[in-house]
Amino acid sequence: MNAALEVLKERGFFQQCTDEAGLSACMDAGPVTFYVGADPTGGSLHVGHIVPFFAFRHLRAAGHVGIALIGEGTARIGDPSGKTEMRQMLSYEQIAENAARIERQLDAFIGFDGKTAFCANNKNWLSDLNYIDFLRDIGSCFSVNKMLSFEAYKQRMERGLSFIEFNYQLLQSYDFLQLHERYDCVLQIGGDDQWGNITAGVDLIRRKCGGTTALNKQHECYGLTFPLVMRSDGKKMGKSEKGAIFLDESLTSVFDFFQYWRNVADADVRKFFLLFTFVPVSEIEQICSGNINEAKERLAYEVTAIIHGECAAESALAGAHAAFSGSGDKAHMPTVSVSQSAVMDGIGIIDLFGLARLGSSKSDIRRLIEQGGASVNGTTIRDVHAVITAAQADSDGDFIVRAGKKKVVRVTIE
Repeated sequence: MNAALEVLKERGFFQQCTDEAGLSACMDAGPVTFYVGADPTGGSLHVGHIVPFFAFRHLRAAGHVGIALIGEGTARIGDPSGKTEMRQMLSYEQIAENAARIERQLDAFIGFDGKTAFCANNKNWLSDLNYIDFLRDIGSCFSVNKMLSFEAYKQRMERGLSFIEFNYQLLQSYDFLQLHERYDCVLQIGGDDQWGNITAGVDLIRRKCGGTTALNKQHECYGLTFPLVMRSDGKKMGKSEKGAIFLDESLTSVFDFFQYWRNVADADVRKFFLLFTFVPVSEIEQICSGNINEAKERLAYEVTAIIHGECAAESALAGAHAAFSGSGDKAHMPTVSVSQSAVMDGIGIIDLFGLARLGSSKSDIRRLIEQGGASVNGTTIRDVHAVITAAQADSDGDFIVRAGKKKVVRVTIE
């Protein structure tokens, strides 16, 4: 088997392939051009979105050419795959703004050089399509019966599938055709929930091009999917009790990003090392055979360094040490400030935790306190009417406020 495919298999990026032997032979014959798509339905990718882009980097490192396709056109409809309800419709202006942000995130992660990796936007060929011509030329290649056999549509049929979403598969298939004709792209990769869309694109190219590319190379086109990444507890990857773990640090702080990985289940550490880092497999095996907490800390550091840079990872590591092991620099902990006047006569414990954003509401904080999960500078507070004064600050004049074992904030007095 082709060496690049071996790497993908070894690291867990392999679920289904339209023709594994054919793809392997194609990749052995020389560099292939492949693509991964991302619809800008939000202003930031989250960690569940970036699995295909780790595979992108592995393939690029093996000498292949990658296209990151921003779905500014398809985002106007919304992909029903993996969704129980129709996506909220966004304005074209909002989609364009999201697309620009996601392109910057992908550029920071991949490093577009215009040759071995570059970005494309399907708005360029979708936004001005003539609907009648599209139906005659592309729609005639699709069987409704076959489309309804795919799991993504079968699941949605039970809850209701809008006609606009039903068109999504045609548009994604058309994307593959356009990239094939424009850039000689012969491979689409993505999560396994995209299998139906990917195979439909392969079939469309076969019907429209007869297996021959725009450069008259006798290639078939291929699709490759990865397992959907689930945590060992059965929950979807990239979610926490606060919601999605975003790459944008204004949505998920670097410290919270680091802590998400530091707190993954023991059973997930090896799998996440393979998928979300570039540490060699032999080194991963060695790391995971040792102390599990040290392995989690290394995982958190590696992923944070990849996404946010080494300096940010070092800062998050120092903050975690200060917060949870008594070492490190408190300045790197999540920090908020309270005025001297606010604590002169004392501040209510509920207000203090609200200031530290350690609860979504006052009733949420009240429950936390009553259940014994709240502490200030190491002292558990069980009285919801407790008042915290400046005299209770630590030797540095700070309040180290904790909610449970994993959430901590440093409150400074200005």
